[in-house]
Amino acid sequence: MFQRSVLSAALAAAGLTLSIPLPAHACDCGMDDEPAPAKPVATQAGKARPTSSASAVAGASATTMALAATAASQAAPAAAAQGASPAAQLGRVEVTSRRDKDKSTLTQPDVRTARDRIQTTPGGVSVMDADSYRDARVANLADALAFAPGVLAQPRFGAEETRLSIRGSGLQRTFHGRGLKLMQDGVPMNLADGGFDFQAIDALSARYIEVWRGANALQYGAATLGGAINFVSPNGFNSDAFNARQELGSFGYRRTLVSGGYAGEQFDAYVAANQFAQDGFRRHAVQDTRRLFANLGWMVDRTLETRFYIGWADSDSELPGSITKAQLNADPRAANPANITGDQKRDIRWTRVSNKTVWAPDARQRMEVFWSASDKNLFHPIFQVIDQKNRDATAELRYVNSAPVFGLPQRATLGYNPARGTTDEDRWVNVGGQRGARTNASRQIARTDVLYAESQLSVLPALQISAGLARVSARRQLEDRFIAGTPADPVSESFNVRYSGTVPKLGAIYALGSDAKADIQLFGNWSASYEPPSFGELAGGLRPVITRAQRGKTLEVGTRGSAALGSGTLQWDVAAYEARITDELLQIATNVVGASITVNAPRTLRRGLELGVGGQHGALDWRAVATLSRNTFDGDPAYGNRPLPGLPERTARVEAGWRLSPALRLSANAQHASGQAVDFARSWFADAYTVYGLRVGGEPNKHWKWFIEGRNLANTKYASTTGVVRDAAGRDTAQFLPGDGRAVYAGIEFKFN
Repeated sequence: MFQRSVLSAALAAAGLTLSIPLPAHACDCGMDDEPAPAKPVATQAGKARPTSSASAVAGASATTMALAATAASQAAPAAAAQGASPAAQLGRVEVTSRRDKDKSTLTQPDVRTARDRIQTTPGGVSVMDADSYRDARVANLADALAFAPGVLAQPRFGAEETRLSIRGSGLQRTFHGRGLKLMQDGVPMNLADGGFDFQAIDALSARYIEVWRGANALQYGAATLGGAINFVSPNGFNSDAFNARQELGSFGYRRTLVSGGYAGEQFDAYVAANQFAQDGFRRHAVQDTRRLFANLGWMVDRTLETRFYIGWADSDSELPGSITKAQLNADPRAANPANITGDQKRDIRWTRVSNKTVWAPDARQRMEVFWSASDKNLFHPIFQVIDQKNRDATAELRYVNSAPVFGLPQRATLGYNPARGTTDEDRWVNVGGQRGARTNASRQIARTDVLYAESQLSVLPALQISAGLARVSARRQLEDRFIAGTPADPVSESFNVRYSGTVPKLGAIYALGSDAKADIQLFGNWSASYEPPSFGELAGGLRPVITRAQRGKTLEVGTRGSAALGSGTLQWDVAAYEARITDELLQIATNVVGASITVNAPRTLRRGLELGVGGQHGALDWRAVATLSRNTFDGDPAYGNRPLPGLPERTARVEAGWRLSPALRLSANAQHASGQAVDFARSWFADAYTVYGLRVGGEPNKHWKWFIEGRNLANTKYASTTGVVRDAAGRDTAQFLPGDGRAVYAGIEFKFN
């Protein structure tokens, strides 16, 4: 689209018109044709200037620019000689290639379109092109989201299961996930109660990842503190016809990916199969996961497309558990003895089928209909053996309209997202990892409905304002199906609770400059958040604890853009926020290994700064992300204004690379995290740490790609994340999850089209 626009603009200057009709199979009709307001553009002398997006400029080829300039220079004299004012029509240019790395379809927008959408969002948003992380090991979300501003991703024992948090969301969750809306191709992946599993995600099979921090995800119906993360898959048009990738490394690490795509006249398809396995840095940390992801698209005509998605995962993970700080320093590879004797693990069998249908009858309207159905079986020996069978279904209806309002460009979104889920849970005494006597049985029924609307209006060429509103309703019902009549289980634990809340949002973007030298935006928003508890909070411990919904109000300001810096470029994304939370859901470990309870903290306070910056200067390229945060109680009766435990207040990651030749790049990187308390009383702490790495890799030709990297080269002993207890009383407690020691990984990839 950008290349065509450059050529068209140049020819228009010469009084000519370029017409490029697309064949049905190669519709460039993704979200860039979706109704959307114009990007705010700075003005001068009362006239709007053309936009200049750094991401779009990067996507334009020198050949296209040269072609446009040449065409304009040649056509202008001819037009002048003829004195012709009407535009002359060029002959038709047929697009014959069906495969394009950045090809959009109605259901699958391309990377450039996703980046353009950022320019109309009044808050922190980022797009991670898969190419930005595929030049290294991709074992978990921490690898893929390492350079996403504001995202904290801490793997547990190097595993796929990751502590994932944005702006303190799910602050003390070290298992499963909460506080974020997780999507694949815009279709929600969360269970009906809001929780999600990391084993259902494969960043290596994504084309790119969108991160919408906080209320900036309201246009997707996300009302949580953290926002939303969307994993966008390749389609048959923009995927490789065939791709094979192999990664190998320390601690028995191995990952294999085989994928491919097909593009026909009306149908396209993409399929990816991969296997991940490792012995693990720690003892009792063996993992084995197999996944299959596929999508099939049918372009009925230029206005209507439907796409089916299939996801399947079979994952077995041993759990080495938490150890004490002394054990971490003495032997970070050790496992908790109780985890070994109880053969603690997490085995998941997951299947999901979904569909996304988009109808765009004209350039100003767009209707999207999603649905999905998932089936998950969990075998989870921990403090007890937990058996779960989840059946979840969700749908979403979204209508987008861009008809001008009083002659002003705008984009209005209206959506409804219902989710329903049933979980049959059985609990047993853990006898060496096997089922002993039954201890409990229940049926858990979750229902969540979100109705949302948002409007973005360009009131001035340089100023866009937005307003949104969401209504969240939820029900959590537990039917106790086993009453032991013992002191530990004397009566029925059944409950049926309802939650409802309203989430408003206001925001604005102002363009300071947009020209060949700089493209700068200022943005700000005020919003609310509302999170009903999942069953992990209500019934995840030894017995149910009924908690209230978490509510919050957040103020955010920031800037993003790009500018020329000497002979190179500088790009940045900076956001500062303050969030005041009421009834925050905080999780506390108990004395029983693997068990926890959740409580509501009356008032807490979040303040933070999210920074992402990068640039390129000749053969040197660099990038860095940092998060500075202060998460505290707010006038708590017991803890006053003490900082909250479980999250480092400072994290940073930096990488610098030097391209030795067009096919060879050498880079160095470092990662830092400050120390953090492991208890509310702040009597025991995890230490700060910094780890270093080196990587070399390249692409000798268009078919091959390779890398070799070393991680934690100083073999630093550190805790990648921790659990949280109420009061450690200054004593060492088993709440530390060691990070991996020194390791070497290598990968090779082959592709052809």
